[in-house]
Amino acid sequence: AVSTCPTQENVLQRVLQLPVVSSTCETLQRKYSSTKESHPLMASVCEVYERGVQGAGALAMWGMEPVVRRLEPQCESAVAVANNLACRGLDHLEEKIPALQYPVDK
Repeated sequence: AVSTCPTQENVLQRVLQLPVVSSTCETLQRKYSSTKESHPLMASVCEVYERGVQGAGALAMWGMEPVVRRLEPQCESAVAVANNLACRGLDHLEEKIPALQYPVDK
């Protein structure tokens, strides 16, 4: 069987497009937003947390940039191989578990 991952798409994009995953993410986002809106104290805690995550992510990317630049050619081929293997595994899961194609409420 040929993998259904086009070259420009990665396995993470495919997983996020599965109805069961996307509907779960939408539900969690709605609950998170409504909790922030209805509880002022929770909103301020969430905002501090969100800023901290953004700052940590930016710091990690800044620190990794020189390493990634040096390893980029090797990383690209390793990522392509891993992506291809993961796509084939996802093809198998989608074939064996049809429920992945339905939203959570179904």
